[in-house]
Amino acid sequence: MIRAENIKKSFGEQEVLKGISTIFEAGKTNLLIGRSGAGKTVFLKLLVGLLEPTSGSVWYDDINFTALNLKQKKEIRMQIGMLFQGSALFDSMTVEENIRFPLDMFTNMTKKEKLDRVNLCLERVDLDGTNAKYPSEVSGGMQKRVGIARAIVQSPKYLFCDEPNSGLDPKTSIVIDELIRDITHENNITTVINTHDMNSVMEIGENIALLYEGNLSWQGNKGEVLESDNELLQDFIFASPFLQRLRSRALGN
Repeated sequence: MIRAENIKKSFGEQEVLKGISTIFEAGKTNLLIGRSGAGKTVFLKLLVGLLEPTSGSVWYDDINFTALNLKQKKEIRMQIGMLFQGSALFDSMTVEENIRFPLDMFTNMTKKEKLDRVNLCLERVDLDGTNAKYPSEVSGGMQKRVGIARAIVQSPKYLFCDEPNSGLDPKTSIVIDELIRDITHENNITTVINTHDMNSVMEIGENIALLYEGNLSWQGNKGEVLESDNELLQDFIFASPFLQRLRSRALGN
């Protein structure tokens, strides 16, 4: 579990986050949604410690992450996996080397132990046998799966995904969503996903937090989205005529 308590963040005189308190639950896909400029990326960076809050605190289970020193924060970060928007793979490294990179950097595992762990993760994301390929030799969807394999190679307790479906076609996006959801459930990971993808919201949104102009404007699950009378949520989710018709049918209108 990750808990944010009254998180505020200002850059100079600009207040980006205005006092956000929320909980991201273990074993669930926790989605951060909102328009561009709502503060999602800043909030995500605060959660992982890339930025410090102006005030407020971030808790990892019962540990006040914000109050830790750099060495103590590193110990928590060892339990964090990151899936970046552009996959952020090293072009000069093979798939195997990319996935093994965190193990090389942060563990004392033997070469065989590392290879076994890499192969296990490749199998989990359905990329068996791609060890020797380079990122340029695989599709965008496969690159995302390599990114997921790298993110889980250290068996993290916490997983952060920044726009995991960016640049992917709808069918591949569904595959990535289902993979993240299944890995989250299987390993009881606290997963936080920053997304604009409405399919993700409606398919895997087990805990959804809507940010608007630096505030937490709504929180609920995918089943509550269609029934909510929150105007900010409706304006964001049902921006397209197709989704408006979907909501109307669901409500029997």
